[in-house]
Amino acid sequence: MNTQKVLILGGNVLYCSLILYTGCGFVGRNLVAYLISNKLVSFVRVVDKVPPQVAWLNTHHKEVFNSPLVEFKSANLINPDSCKNAFATEGASWDFVINCAAETKMGQTDPVYKEGIYKLSLNCAKEAATLRVKHYVELSSGQVASSEKTPHKEDAPLDPWSFIAKWKVQVEKELSKIDGLNYTIIRPALVYGFGDKVGMTTRLIIGAVYKQLGETMKLLWNSNLSLNTVYVEDLCKAIWFVCNRDDTIGQVYNVVDDNSSTQGTISDIIADIFNIKVDYYGNLVSTVVDLVVAADEANDKHLEPWAEACRKDEIQNTPLTPHMDSELLVNKSLNLDGSKLRSLGFQYEIPKPTAEKFVAIVKDFTSMNVFPPSLSIGAS
Repeated sequence: MNTQKVLILGGNVLYCSLILYTGCGFVGRNLVAYLISNKLVSFVRVVDKVPPQVAWLNTHHKEVFNSPLVEFKSANLINPDSCKNAFATEGASWDFVINCAAETKMGQTDPVYKEGIYKLSLNCAKEAATLRVKHYVELSSGQVASSEKTPHKEDAPLDPWSFIAKWKVQVEKELSKIDGLNYTIIRPALVYGFGDKVGMTTRLIIGAVYKQLGETMKLLWNSNLSLNTVYVEDLCKAIWFVCNRDDTIGQVYNVVDDNSSTQGTISDIIADIFNIKVDYYGNLVSTVVDLVVAADEANDKHLEPWAEACRKDEIQNTPLTPHMDSELLVNKSLNLDGSKLRSLGFQYEIPKPTAEKFVAIVKDFTSMNVFPPSLSIGAS
């Protein structure tokens, strides 16, 4: 029997590389499910502000969190004493600590990000070093540079293009200065899968809205804009892979599938499953667009049909929304080189996004009564 103990840190809602982290959030819940379902650990503690009971878990994730091998603990990791309490354990220290925690909801002020990303992450890392944790994994951001033509390698110059990535890069720099910290940094591409509420799912919701409107879904920039992806179970597999290798300590790894996905390849899948048309304004027109105004106009257009569908299908409460922040509309490439991790022998189970995976996400949310059936896949 595997005797390894794992601590998964959450604490706040994290929109990083357009994904929802936290212990009970998107990546956190899937990581717990991966570890328990594959019988990889003897014990998992999940630390978060949000308890599982109100975290919108699907049936499988509810079952996993009810496992006797899983413990939930509430904590605010920005507070050093609360962080220390989150790490506290009887007997031997933690084998692995995975930090999925940060306060990085889009639209916040810079001081909020500094405290909720930088301060929080350093609290966790320093506590891990104090307890001599065997291996500490920090989930960073893939938005550390925008390379249109050449996929960005881990050791290439950094030029973070989001507020979130800015502070994540500062955290990366500080980890190497902490004595006794055996750390690895992971920079994921756009993560999608069950439980995703703010990344690919937002695009799926908007596709469903255009199906209802009977209009062409028209997007800024062009189809070639890089938007690299990774399936959430492959991200969890990668986290566990680096945890169990001493040669990954002190290293940074991009986690990105084999597909070199773009805005076009993703939009084409969404267009096919909802039977809609997609078009682009092009770079020339998009360059002169005020992105804040564009986001406001898009949200006005999308939110009312979504709300109307929810009312029609008697969905009174849902965490899903087609709302987009203007930061998501920037002309920046998420273009990552994943060869470093592959060189260690890591292989991806899901090499590219597919209609089957997207449909499964929508149907899962529909079964949870948070996605209107009238907008779902196969609805007339």
